[in-house]
Amino acid sequence: MSTRTVKTFLCGFVLFVFFLTGTFAVTASGMGKKGDEKTKRPNILLIIGDDIGIDATTNMYPGLIDNLTRQYGPSGHNHPDYKMINGRPASTPALDSLAKGGIRFTHAWTQPFCSPTRTSLLTGLFSAKTGVLDYNNWLSQNHHSFVKDLKEKGGYSTAIFGKWHIAGLGQYPGMKPKEAGFDLFRGNLHGGLATYFEYDYQIQDDTTPPDQWRTEKAPVRSLPGIAPTTYAPVVKTADTINWITEQEKNNPDKPWFVWFAFNLSHITGNQQPNPMVIPNADTIDEPSRREMEACMGPDGKFGSANVGSCSSEALMRAMTNSMDTMIGRVIETVEKLDPNTYIIYLGDNGTWMFGEKREFIDNLYITRRNRSKGTAYESGVRVSMAIKGPGIKANIQSDEWIHNVDLFSTILELADLEVPKIVPNKTGDGTVAVDSVSLSPILFKGATGLRDPHMGYLLTETINPVMNNLRHVGARNATYKVLCANNPETGNCTFYNLIDDPIEEYPLDKPASCENYKNKKWSPADPEWNFCRLQEVVATESFMAEPKK
Repeated sequence: MSTRTVKTFLCGFVLFVFFLTGTFAVTASGMGKKGDEKTKRPNILLIIGDDIGIDATTNMYPGLIDNLTRQYGPSGHNHPDYKMINGRPASTPALDSLAKGGIRFTHAWTQPFCSPTRTSLLTGLFSAKTGVLDYNNWLSQNHHSFVKDLKEKGGYSTAIFGKWHIAGLGQYPGMKPKEAGFDLFRGNLHGGLATYFEYDYQIQDDTTPPDQWRTEKAPVRSLPGIAPTTYAPVVKTADTINWITEQEKNNPDKPWFVWFAFNLSHITGNQQPNPMVIPNADTIDEPSRREMEACMGPDGKFGSANVGSCSSEALMRAMTNSMDTMIGRVIETVEKLDPNTYIIYLGDNGTWMFGEKREFIDNLYITRRNRSKGTAYESGVRVSMAIKGPGIKANIQSDEWIHNVDLFSTILELADLEVPKIVPNKTGDGTVAVDSVSLSPILFKGATGLRDPHMGYLLTETINPVMNNLRHVGARNATYKVLCANNPETGNCTFYNLIDDPIEEYPLDKPASCENYKNKKWSPADPEWNFCRLQEVVATESFMAEPKK
């Protein structure tokens, strides 16, 4: 073989390897082909349910209820009320299909209330750093939003449809959608709707400055097979589908990001005749429709708050199913228009369980009262989460302990953008470290152990106005959880093993002192070490921490 032939062969081989490497890099980063010649960053659709814990959507997790029933039944803990675990979730065929088509997470945490969860997601920070600890708080405009990075660094078109609840309540002094990097907002800035049929419909578009908005009457929208209505889930679904369709038609080579946030299944501002509703009949499936018809009686009416004799749990199921129907319509549209799309579903916090006509948990948990949304118990912060898209294997279950804060880094990596490690603090006069950890190793490589199983931690924290401003913090590692009320130094902390006791029925004994932890006489193999470590996290990293000097 001549020298020239060898050189030609080597050059060709190098180019071939480079081509393979480049192709792999594009696939691994989540970027897909658009046509034969061009590539573009993937689209990303983020769907957020409201006040829907994992208890209402356990059909997304085949075997979960059966496994818990065995764990707490006669062959396990032999809990006297173990049969309560096998209750009745909502009918969620669209979410079940999404979970089956990608990866579902069994131990996803959020913050205990709507605003704190949304701000953690947007900023990549736990609530102590954002200062947003309940539904009355708002996010400072000094904070960094991943949506701005998508828009300014990734060339994304960005839009939000539905609930914002990051700017506070009333006059909305905090960060508005356009200030966060969205091109378009259609929905409600508030935490809830007056009713699902008459409500303020707020807009930020190219005619409004980033800190201003306009308010219109609830518009009428329809979908195929669904009659024209002001029913909020139909309106936001139609708005979402219309915008995505326009993007794919007018800018097929430009990626888009949509934040699609429901108000379902949140109670309404107007409490009479009921804070919940019977959804429009054409937005729920046959099982849900039959349940409503069986309980509503002569006084109940579809598409109204006239609920007849329907229980709170039944209304929760029907409203969740109505949301599921709308999710199915959007996913169907997206997958037809552009399969180069990542779809993420997340509940924003646990299901509500406080007060008359507001007791909605009917599945998964045994102790339910005073443990739901607004608390750091599992029933207040454990939610369903699933992700589907290019390069993600179907029907995979991850038991990794994760937090909705991790979507900050995950979404940026799906968009092939750099994830910041340090971001501005809430006052704008300093910086803080990002708490988010990307889920990409799980999504594409089946990895485990994103955080150190002992020293790593997740935080969920709140001040609950509904419970006399209860100060509640949960901190966990791979196995253990410490839940502290008011002050971690006064002994108001409870200790759980979440592997042995995932629904928190059997508190563990706590050490009388943490001296052996401080003196390093205990190791992570000792339960006591884990209690002291997590109590230390609460005392130093949560909002209960003493101000740093």
